[in-house]
Amino acid sequence: MNDIAGFIFTRISYHAGEGKGSEQRIAGGLLKGGPKRIAFPDALDAENLDFPMEKIIDTSIANRRNRRFIGVLILGLVLLFLFSVLGICLSSGFIPAESVFRIVLSNSIPGMNLDLADIREVDQRIVWLIRTPRVILAGLVGAMLAVAGVQMQGLFRNPLAAPGLVGTSQGASLGGAIAIATGLGLTSIGWVPLFSFIGAFLALFLIYLLAHREGETSVAMLLLAGVALNFLLSALVSLVISWKFKDYQAAVEIVRWLLGGLKDRSWDYVTIAFCSFIPAFLLSTWYARDLDLMLEGEETAQSLGVETEKVTWVVLLSTALLTGAAVSVSGVVSFVGLMIPHLLRLIIGPGHRNLNIASAMTGAWFLIAADILSRTLIRPEELPLGIITSLIGAPFFLFLLVRQRKELEIL
Repeated sequence: MNDIAGFIFTRISYHAGEGKGSEQRIAGGLLKGGPKRIAFPDALDAENLDFPMEKIIDTSIANRRNRRFIGVLILGLVLLFLFSVLGICLSSGFIPAESVFRIVLSNSIPGMNLDLADIREVDQRIVWLIRTPRVILAGLVGAMLAVAGVQMQGLFRNPLAAPGLVGTSQGASLGGAIAIATGLGLTSIGWVPLFSFIGAFLALFLIYLLAHREGETSVAMLLLAGVALNFLLSALVSLVISWKFKDYQAAVEIVRWLLGGLKDRSWDYVTIAFCSFIPAFLLSTWYARDLDLMLEGEETAQSLGVETEKVTWVVLLSTALLTGAAVSVSGVVSFVGLMIPHLLRLIIGPGHRNLNIASAMTGAWFLIAADILSRTLIRPEELPLGIITSLIGAPFFLFLLVRQRKELEIL
């Protein structure tokens, strides 16, 4: 036993700076760039080691995930910058990047009055009043939907939970449609986000009541309840449109909004999205550790001091705020909240603090890239943004269903 332990186990120093950055594979004693394998003397027994095997493995996994997290952030920042510049340069007409930088810096930084005499005034207005807010809004919507997906998958403890699949987005759509149909949404820009938030929260709360039982979430119940609620809410949205069919302006506004897209979005919409995203993101990140503990089950989390009911309400409210705000400014954009968190969880692990940050970054550049495609594929016309994300996300959803087919069997 001692000979086997001497061959397999590897002593790893926990002193600061030792073994840092190494890729450690415990079985077989292979260490790349780390300390050498030291065989235990026969006098030692594996059960009496002063460094538990679980701690060694957990530390190695945590270090690897942290390195991946940093890599995801660096790559995300690069892609976010590149797609943002490309999104402002490209559309129905091309504007050089050098001109874009001068226009944006001159308008965004007080006192920086760069020479814009060689740039047409119409191009200046297009860059600052149309394309720049659109790109920023696309990034905010992508970040909001991705973080909302992280929160929902953590709360339900299931990778299939996402705003577009369990009725949350449709609830926000119904709320926004009611705001427009009653005339409130046409008089003030703030009514649609408010009604969308209420609709998203009520839909999410209903799904939570239906699918969550005794600290567990049934995959089959989550999907079935989500499909049923989506049909119900879609029917109610159609009812609202039919009710206002004779009011041409309201009906057209509802349909155009529901198709999803960022056309003609001003800085006012950016303000709404930003003011919704920041508090919800900070709140969800603040309770990230509590949500981590709830992954082990509500009873286990309660025994460790987590106020599970409070955390549940915080997650429901923050998710509803994120989804409601995203839908109110862009319409229904599907699958972002499903794909991004699931893929990143495979790369950087399930820790919600890192997952929130990485998902916000990845969701932002992903939706900016999708918006570029929606504007350029059939120029000068635009495709609805929801079509682009659905073409990418639907195959991914089918892949997830195949992976979880055993859990979906109803006996």
